[in-house]
Amino acid sequence: VQLLESGGGLVQPGGSLTLSCAASESIENYHAMAWYRQAQGKDRESVAATTRAGMSVYAPFVQGRFNIYRDGGENTLNLQMNDLKPEDTAMYYCAAQVSVSSDGYDYWGQGTQVTVSS
Repeated sequence: VQLLESGGGLVQPGGSLTLSCAASESIENYHAMAWYRQAQGKDRESVAATTRAGMSVYAPFVQGRFNIYRDGGENTLNLQMNDLKPEDTAMYYCAAQVSVSSDGYDYWGQGTQVTVSS
């Protein structure tokens, strides 16, 4: 399975971007999918996750600004990011957990860079 992120780029503070993660197979039955990010010199951190049951969770630092959602018809996971801040600058990765019994996320993408700067 391959996950391919897209949609990153350079945006001014306060701007918006939508990231997409295209899977090479159907994501309909994946237990969970998530977005992580890693800023230069920092550890990778969870941004948001969504389950097949429809539950979504967000890191406190993006709550109210980001929205994670699946598009089953297109086999994509999206992350709508609003009111972007310079501290949101990072490489963003999507991840997929196929089964609830999986030990963590089974698949990871290569990442897409988001840079927030004036």
